[in-house]
Amino acid sequence: MLEGEIRLLGKVFLFSFLLYITRSPILALLILLVILYVIDRRFIGLSPSLMRPIKRLRRISRLKQELRANPHHASSKLDLARSLMESGKYRDALSYLREVEPVMEESADVAYEIGLCLLKLGELDEGQSYMDKALQINPRVRFGDPYLQLGEAFAHKDPHKAVEWLERFRQEQSSSVEAYYRLGLLYKKLNREPEAKAAFRESLEVYRSLPKYSRRKQRRWAILARFK
Repeated sequence: MLEGEIRLLGKVFLFSFLLYITRSPILALLILLVILYVIDRRFIGLSPSLMRPIKRLRRISRLKQELRANPHHASSKLDLARSLMESGKYRDALSYLREVEPVMEESADVAYEIGLCLLKLGELDEGQSYMDKALQINPRVRFGDPYLQLGEAFAHKDPHKAVEWLERFRQEQSSSVEAYYRLGLLYKKLNREPEAKAAFRESLEVYRSLPKYSRRKQRRWAILARFK
């Protein structure tokens, strides 16, 4: 509580200082928001990147141009599919992944990505089949994320199966703070509060165990888990 009050007083003081300099409440507020955004992006990471969607659109446009010049370039198709997935365009991404699949049939990552697209599109049985294939090729693919994706996909249709996937994930002992945070959210969705709280605690414990240089990327999830 005391830490929160100190932060609030700091923001009030900074706003007052900016107001004194600018003589404009609106301008002072805008400058304050910019300062807070920069600080958050530099040290915390709760705020979304304003430039990432723009960069992603440029990358998608560039990759499509490359494919018009070289329609059979599998690497460009795979990069384009991944960029489309980041944009939430799973159906478009799946069409490119299907084209890549014959030449990357033994890739655990490609199988995982096809499975993820299918799960997001509601094709649960086929999506599970591809996730199983990815795990058969590489049991550690994406550090256990296939289990989380399956748990999330089956949470409403088959809660019992969803819990089985989540327990499989626990057995992987992932070192991802984000993964344990997402695990907690899934347990909450399944109304399993004790397991959810345990997962959020594990998220924080994993964060504390990380070396300092890698905490920056995981800090957002640790903060979110703390407030759960």
